[in-house]
Amino acid sequence: MTVSAPSSSPAIAWADPAREAAFQAWLAPLVARHGLQPETLAPASADASFRRYFRIQSAQGPRIVMDAPPPQEDVRPFLHVAGLIQAAGLHGPQILEADAEQGFLLLTDLGSTLYLDAVQADGGAQAERLMREAVAALVQWQAKVDASSLPPYDDALLRRELALFPEWCVQREYGVSWTAEQQARWQQICDRLVASALAQPTVAVHRDWMPRNLMVTEPNPGILDFQDAVRGPISYDVASLLRDAFLSWDEERELDWAVRYWDAARKAGLPVDADFGEFWRQLEWMGLQRHLKVLGIFCRLKHRDGKPKYSADLPRFFHYVVRVANRYVELKPLIPLVETLTGPLTTTAFSLR
Repeated sequence: MTVSAPSSSPAIAWADPAREAAFQAWLAPLVARHGLQPETLAPASADASFRRYFRIQSAQGPRIVMDAPPPQEDVRPFLHVAGLIQAAGLHGPQILEADAEQGFLLLTDLGSTLYLDAVQADGGAQAERLMREAVAALVQWQAKVDASSLPPYDDALLRRELALFPEWCVQREYGVSWTAEQQARWQQICDRLVASALAQPTVAVHRDWMPRNLMVTEPNPGILDFQDAVRGPISYDVASLLRDAFLSWDEERELDWAVRYWDAARKAGLPVDADFGEFWRQLEWMGLQRHLKVLGIFCRLKHRDGKPKYSADLPRFFHYVVRVANRYVELKPLIPLVETLTGPLTTTAFSLR
């Protein structure tokens, strides 16, 4: 049976006619195989990368199409980690069809309700339950996802991430050039954060385990955006969840969820520190490394990639940075470096929400 190529949906914009033609040629034979309805193809979401996602209806319900154009994107890590998630008994999208060379995937649909929206709905009425389920799934992720085949979160990667802050936030966003003394102080901070990260036990690290990448599904949560997973510090994903890029909590709730995670992790046999106080320090220092990285990434999205909306959340990260640096004498030299950009700050300088 010959299936004609599906006509392009008017809602889908293609900047590259060759890419559009390749997509149509890939999709055409899948129409009969999966009962797809090509006329329903519509944008589902986009993210900070070059990937795009479309939703398409089928005889079995909605499906998701990923468009990840090479050479900017490589879907092979996504395919690999998706398999690890399934093997661990967690809820991620199943791969129905894949063309790794061209960067086209057909996936099961985890729905359209983000944790980010659900935890804030109805005055936060669902937040406690949803966050506890996210913590439980994280413990299962760390206990069951085989990290041995994942790339290491090593010294070089940690330092490349930290280098984004002076390059894109300090220099490009604020136009500030540090003196030799300030650069030496920055390197000292980097050395301390990297040493703390590398001293921790390692597990599979999602790298963005936060409400924007978790879906309200059955079972909860559905896991997205996992293609950058690495083998690294056990505190990283807890810091991602509790000190989010797009949503902040009061510290009492952060501590409560952190204790719940720590207790569940110990019961699951995960190698968290036996002293919760030390684990909390590790989490705070790991979170600081992450927040400095994200300050650089959000500024890079604005200046290099033409996506300025992310820079609206810069104040949230400066708040995180100052709050943590104020608590530890080893990290306090970071505060005057940040204040060269923002002026004097306090830990209450920015709204959390």
